[in-house]
Parts: sequence; C-alpha cells; structure tokens
Amino acid sequence: MRLAVIALVLASAGLAPAANSLADAQKHLDRIKAVSKEGAGNQEAGAAWKDLVALGLDALLPTLAAMDDASPTVANWLRSAVSAVVEREKAAGKKLPATELEGFVTDRKHKPDARRLAYELLADVDPKAPERLLPKMLDDPSRELRRDAVAAALVKAEKLKGDAAKTEYTRLFAAVRDEDQAEKVAEALTKLGAKPDFKAQFGLVTDWMLVGPFDSTKGAGFAAVYEPEKKVDLSATYKGKGEAEVKWVRHTVEIDPKLVKLEEIGVVDLKKALGHHKDAAAYAYTVIESDQERPVEIRFGSITAIKVFLNGKQVFANEEYHHGMNFDQYKALGTLKAGKNELLVKACQNDQKESFAQVWMFQLRLADATGGAIPVKVALPR
Repeated sequence: MRLAVIALVLASAGLAPAANSLADAQKHLDRIKAVSKEGAGNQEAGAAWKDLVALGLDALLPTLAAMDDASPTVANWLRSAVSAVVEREKAAGKKLPATELEGFVTDRKHKPDARRLAYELLADVDPKAPERLLPKMLDDPSRELRRDAVAAALVKAEKLKGDAAKTEYTRLFAAVRDEDQAEKVAEALTKLGAKPDFKAQFGLVTDWMLVGPFDSTKGAGFAAVYEPEKKVDLSATYKGKGEAEVKWVRHTVEIDPKLVKLEEIGVVDLKKALGHHKDAAAYAYTVIESDQERPVEIRFGSITAIKVFLNGKQVFANEEYHHGMNFDQYKALGTLKAGKNELLVKACQNDQKESFAQVWMFQLRLADATGGAIPVKVALPR
C-alpha cells in the first residue's frame, strides 16, 4: 500500500520513477527492516543498503516513508541511506525533488523524525521553504519542527507592542513545548501584565495526598515495600519511622504567578509538607481521570531516589541522591485507561549532612509525545 501511495504522489508531480525502481526500493527496504536490534541480519542489511543507495533519487521518498514504522536500529540504517543518496546525487550535479519533499514534510501522518529529515533536505534546496512552511507548524506533532516554528514567530513577536504583542505571545505560549522557549514567552507575557498558566499548558500535577515518613535507614526504604505500595487506603494509619503513626494528608502546591522558570513551578516540597526527616521514605498519591484510553508520558524530576507507579505497576525507579533536579529530568511511558487512574510516587531521602542535601522534593507532569499537557483532570476525593 505504501508503495502505491508513493508512486501516486510522484506521478502527480510528473516525476515518477519506473515502477520497477519503486519495487526494487521496497525489496531492499524489506531486507533492511529484517535486521534485529541485536544485530542479527546486519550482513544482509548492509548489502541491501548498498543496493538501495544505488537507486539514487528513486530511493529517497520510499526510504523516508519506511522510517514511519522502523525500529530505532532500522531507522539508523535508513537515515544513513538517505544521507548517502543525497551526497551521491549532489556529487552528480542532480537536484533533490523539492516538490515531493515538501509534500512529505506537510503530511503529518509520517513519523516526526522522518519529516524533520525531509524538512532539512527541503530547506537546503529551497531556502524559502521555512518562511513558507513554519507559520503553519505551531501545532506540529514534530517537536523539532514546532520549535523552529515558535522560534521564527518569536522573532516577529519581539517587534510588536501593547495588545498586539500580548495576543501574539499568548498564542505562542499555547504552542510552546520547550523549557527555554516557554520561559522566554512567559517572561514577555508577565511584562505585558498577563499571567501564563504553566500548570494547564504543561500538565503539572499539583494536587496530592502525602504520607510519611517511613524508615529508610542506610537506603533500605527504597527497596522496602510499605503498605501504600501494596494498596492505597486514604483512611489508613500506618507505622512510620520510629514507630510514629502517620496518616495521609492532602497537599496542594501553590503556584507563584511571578515564577517563569519551569523547574521551580509545581514542585512538591516534601520537607515543607511532612517535616525535616533524613533516612526517610514518603509516598505521594493522586488519581488522574481520562475520558478515553490514551498514551501518556510521565515526566518528572527528583532530587533524591524515586519510584513511580501507574495503576499499581512500577514504571520507573532511580536510586540516586542529591544529584540535582531538572525539568523533565526523567520520563516514563504508560497508558491511561478510560476513567480513573492511580498514580503513586515514592521518594526517599538519605542521611547526607551537607546543607545542599537537606532538600527533599519532586516535580511531576503528564504530557503527550510533544511535551504538551494531555486532557485529563485530577480526581482525588475531597
């Protein structure tokens, strides 16, 4: 089916290669796709790669399209094949097919990485293409293309004043995905008297139930399975560190509207919420409601050891202490089911004495593949 679609696109441009060339390209691509991530089939793939490159421009669009369902290993083969074809054809004095490349770039059904590669090739042969295409890419599923679109729009926005500037920066804030660009847009909006909503834009989770501390002497709490890991009962009382009774407490992060640095916004400060504890473990729990089943990227940062569970299944674990905390420091992939989903975070603190090691915090958000918020809501019982 892909072969037929490519042939139709090329034919409509009046540049269709011979049908047997497309068939040959597909045959070579199938051989390359047979390579495994462990490297099995490399020799056969290498021979197919040479045959594919030998087809020249006839192989360019089929190879880009083949990236749509390629594994990371196969994608590397295909990307290098595209580069080799381009170098070969340029050396022969031939021009890349700008019309077909633009059609590929603007077709959002293709994989973002493949479209980005095609965009770079197009921009090389048609320097006016970015000016023509980027204004339409502020909502692009390719994070890199979206970033370029925002960057181009920011140059123009900086020349605006008053309400016109506020309107444009508001539009760009809704499109932005990258931390540096978000902070730049937010700073401009703040100066213009607006209040950018980082929580809504980036899916920051600020409403939690917390419980702790539990014992984590010599780091033992990270592996220990305390009761909240087995089953969350918000009415329960547990034996915590030092045999003290601990209960779930509600904690809502207040967002300072003056802040424009993403790494400082929506941070759950466990020391502030639960007290100053060392050699301790704590849990944070929330319920996320989705109107349908959907993929989710759980993006978070933590200054200490952390585990993340989605609907009772551990999706991430990292045992490090006081190594710094950044926005989107870690990422875990999961699937939200339709309805209510349970999200549990376990954060452990060690016993370092240095002043910098007295902090105990994390930040978490729920995003789509571009880094934008997904349409869910917190559904913790009141």
